[in-house]
Amino acid sequence: MPENSKRNGKLAVVALGGNALLRAGQHGTIEEQEANATATLKHMMFLIEEGYDLVITHGNGPQVGNLLLQNDAGEEQYDIPQMPLNICVAETQGEIGFMIERMLRNILIENGIERAILTLITQVIVDRDDPAFNNPTKRIGRTYSKEEANRMTAKKGWVFKESSKQEEGWRRVVASPMPKEIFNRDTIGKIARQGAIVIAGGGGGIPVYKDEHGKVRTCEAVIDKDFASSLLASRIGANEFYILTDVPFVYINYNEDNEEKVEFMDQETAQNYLDSGQFGEGSMAPKVRAGIYFIDHGGDKSVITEATKLDDRSYGTKITKEHNQ
Repeated sequence: MPENSKRNGKLAVVALGGNALLRAGQHGTIEEQEANATATLKHMMFLIEEGYDLVITHGNGPQVGNLLLQNDAGEEQYDIPQMPLNICVAETQGEIGFMIERMLRNILIENGIERAILTLITQVIVDRDDPAFNNPTKRIGRTYSKEEANRMTAKKGWVFKESSKQEEGWRRVVASPMPKEIFNRDTIGKIARQGAIVIAGGGGGIPVYKDEHGKVRTCEAVIDKDFASSLLASRIGANEFYILTDVPFVYINYNEDNEEKVEFMDQETAQNYLDSGQFGEGSMAPKVRAGIYFIDHGGDKSVITEATKLDDRSYGTKITKEHNQ
């Protein structure tokens, strides 16, 4: 594979958050997303320049949400059959992967670096008996009226829950099972170790399971992208794992008068904070949990930070096995 940048023998997995591609208040045009991706990827260049092998994962929440809306409109206006959620996840993996790949290629060209880049559609195995399937909580798609929700339940078997107080109506909910294994994980690791930059695991992966005959089946679910990224990082023996979000540090007592940033956490301290409820389940808790999992399964360091601060080591919360500043 063509490459002309130095290599240091270390492998890093970087999980791009949703804001790395689409910012609050934006409409989601391709121009906006390409500009955001370019800005984020430029802050990742230090890893390439320092010789890291690299795997990039990414979220797809806004994109798959928009695609579901397009499916709704197509069915209502033109009687075009809606595609199932797993197909929508696959579609957004492809479109976002293409965008990241093209933007990163242009950045490498600007810096005189030649590296192969590959985007892989990634399936992630879940347990069909995961309790999450009995308690779907992940809201997806648009807001429906109660009458519309009842009609869609009768027609498609969808499950709905009432929206938050900020948005009246009902939204479809699906399960969020834990990822158990990742297809082609060994190949992803080998390709990355050979010097190619791999884009994989988009949106947490396409959830699939194996039936009693060992055949691969699909299911309507959404996998947490940070935990799936952590699982991938640990399975391919990555050295470092970066989770990019919209804040530069993990904070304890967040939004309180005694709010405090945490720059270094050993694994035990991070787990204690998590167990005591310091981090919200809808925001930072899944990221800290993913960081801990990576360390617990052989990783050297997990870093949680803002996308624009990635290349400044004075920012970011670092989780390690033992306290190490």
